[in-house]
Amino acid sequence: MTFTPPVSSLSRRALMMATAAATGLTLTGCQAPKAKTAASTNGWDDTLADLHRRTFQWFWDVTPPKTGLTPDNWPNPDFCSVAAVGFALNAYCIGVKSGYVDRAAAAERTLTTLRTFWNGPQGPQAAGVMGYKGFFYHFLNMGTGHRHDTVELSSIDTALFVTGALTAAGFFDGDTDAEREIRKLGVALYERIDWTFLERDNGLISMGYHPEPGRQGHDDTGKIIRSWDRYNEGMMVYLLGLASPTHPIKATAWDAWAATIGVTWGANFGEPHLGFAPLFGHQYSHVWYDYRGIADAYMRGKGIDYFINSQRATVAQRNYAIQNPGGFKDYSGDVWGLTACRGPAYVKGKVNGREVQFFEYSARGPQSGDKEGNDDGTLAPTAGLSSIAFSPEICTPLIHTLREKYGSDLYGEYGFYDAFNPSFPKDLPSRSGHHTPKAGWVAYEYLAIDQGPILSMLENHRSGFIWDVFNRSAVTGPIVQRGLKLAGFQGVTPAGDWLKGGS
Repeated sequence: MTFTPPVSSLSRRALMMATAAATGLTLTGCQAPKAKTAASTNGWDDTLADLHRRTFQWFWDVTPPKTGLTPDNWPNPDFCSVAAVGFALNAYCIGVKSGYVDRAAAAERTLTTLRTFWNGPQGPQAAGVMGYKGFFYHFLNMGTGHRHDTVELSSIDTALFVTGALTAAGFFDGDTDAEREIRKLGVALYERIDWTFLERDNGLISMGYHPEPGRQGHDDTGKIIRSWDRYNEGMMVYLLGLASPTHPIKATAWDAWAATIGVTWGANFGEPHLGFAPLFGHQYSHVWYDYRGIADAYMRGKGIDYFINSQRATVAQRNYAIQNPGGFKDYSGDVWGLTACRGPAYVKGKVNGREVQFFEYSARGPQSGDKEGNDDGTLAPTAGLSSIAFSPEICTPLIHTLREKYGSDLYGEYGFYDAFNPSFPKDLPSRSGHHTPKAGWVAYEYLAIDQGPILSMLENHRSGFIWDVFNRSAVTGPIVQRGLKLAGFQGVTPAGDWLKGGS
């Protein structure tokens, strides 16, 4: 079996045109991608730097310093998003590294956040708690930190939070009282999670749990029947669960998940890859896990790794925009990107004489037969921006075009607003956004789970910082490496040699 090295997508297309046999080098002879450092020539410029700073500032400004409960959205926060807090914890580390915030101030904010989650009440009751079995509810009340409404106890949102907590534990390695406590709480929050609570008999992990009995779509124990299967961000749930030293899931869990993912393998508007229509499924896990040059049994069989898979998915989305089968305004090689995001409204309207069903918040992606595919002309800057670490040769021009073409219609105090839709008819009302002269409909809000991957992946593109801290620091490296090894990952290029370490 040959292994395709992670060269740029444009280079891959040139190679494919030159020879159909250009599929890369053998496993032992493949060249490692050069590690990105702050000093490397990677297209970093004032435009990227400005976006980086503004997006960091969003997390620093909107998160209450007395609790660390980052809101789901801004400027009209409804509740805290547990996943948002994980991205915020990344942001504080990035802020220190970049000189945006004093290390002691960031440590104080981080420690406050971890104490809030460590001390928050856990229990089986339906109200007055933050979580149960170490997991956290998807949304929390901004004031009390308790469960918001009747949302689910969420396996993926807990995973997104705890990866941020572990990143903080890896980064704050100083000998102050605050930094020692950050390390202690970051690891303790992870070790408290009872991953087996959401483990199903078939080896898969349930998406979550509700304490209220008799809910549709749940089993008689309250667990959500739908599990993390197919290819998506859920892979991080399995890696964390496998690595747990206190409540690990079965060693066969990764194989059970991997057995479900092949159904989406195909062209998907580009080179063959595991498909998931919204780009966030190709990004969230990669914010933390460094999949460059390592592969499990499934990917070794395909001759690529999950990093290259995300490269291909990114290029495929651009290809889809160029083809533009829906005939939406402004779609092109420099304006593209579909993912989960805000939208204009749940209403039907005409686009080029064709009736289109528009949506408010929805997962969006190329309509290619994937069950998550959905396109109503709504583009999200985070879709392409958060893929810059995969494919900078197409994502950097996207960032510049969005700034230059739409200006202040789309770019504000904290970077890009969540989404825009140049095709949404001007005569249709929207509660979630407004009509602008250049960009058409634009969302009023910034969403934390879209801001988070923008900042983290910009930093991974610039320096590999989050990847290095999470995967290779003294505190978190052994945890990450244990999970990857139990899932059957091996280094397949010199870039993956770091996986030989750990326990």
